[in-house]
Amino acid sequence: MSVEIEKANEVFDRSVADYHITDNVDAPCVNPYAEGTFEHILYGKNWVDAVQWHLEDIIRDPEIDPVAALALKRRIDRSNQVRTDMVEDIDTWYRDKYRDVTVAADATINTESPAWALDRLSILALKIWHMREQTERTDADAAHLAACRAKLDVLLEQRRDLSTAIQQLLDDIAKGRKFMKVYRQMKMYNDPATNPVLYGKKG
Repeated sequence: MSVEIEKANEVFDRSVADYHITDNVDAPCVNPYAEGTFEHILYGKNWVDAVQWHLEDIIRDPEIDPVAALALKRRIDRSNQVRTDMVEDIDTWYRDKYRDVTVAADATINTESPAWALDRLSILALKIWHMREQTERTDADAAHLAACRAKLDVLLEQRRDLSTAIQQLLDDIAKGRKFMKVYRQMKMYNDPATNPVLYGKKG
């Protein structure tokens, strides 16, 4: 694994650990990396993921007040849009990084961009942290602990495999064997001009 991907995993793990110092969805993100650096971007991205992870936990409370649940759902929707925008910013960063690469005539495009692959790596960091937490519970039975340890092993293997695959993709892009494009997600339900429930109410 390259230093770049090792660093990404390190940043994601640090963000997850830092979030759990307060374990509060309203805690401010104090980014320890210099603004403008790739690490700063990755840390901010994972912090958004960590907050959203816990919002998803909260909204599944069977006793949650319906009005509070609706407000929370709207917050999750806004968070999803921020998350998407940040992924696209990362892809823009990569596109700029490789803009001078000579693309081979037989170069192919990947099914997934580097940033969306890193998005999966960010979520894996959260899965690993929370699954490890399950393996350390003192109020769970042996069967639960054993099942969670087995799942943790799979998640760690998945992170190794995904990290390797991302590095191979970046290597291929750097050498012109693959090329990338940045596609905006264009989520129609967030846009009052394209969601009929929203534009239909105008006037």
